[in-house]
Amino acid sequence: MEEQQLEVIMGLIVNAGNAKSDAMEAIQAAKAGAFDEADQKIAAAHHSLVEAHHAQTDLLTEEAQGNNQTITLLTVHSQDHLMTAIAFTDLAKEIIDLYQRVEVAG
Repeated sequence: MEEQQLEVIMGLIVNAGNAKSDAMEAIQAAKAGAFDEADQKIAAAHHSLVEAHHAQTDLLTEEAQGNNQTITLLTVHSQDHLMTAIAFTDLAKEIIDLYQRVEVAG
């Protein structure tokens, strides 16, 4: 695997991991009633997901241009990490919404 490809894959993993961590912190903030903080954490998660998507797009662009990429366990892991982070962030938004509704109703 080329060093450039490895850097892109690691960037994908790091940004996806950051997104998932921020989404979890957003849920914890909402649980504590800190909805402004929850919104900030979700925004940070979204930013990290955008960065991860850029890395993924770089890999896909290389492949589309005929520069076949070596598929390794690390490559597969990076894609899995991104998909999990996307799903987790979407779910975190729903959980935060529920906490807000409970607080308003309470």
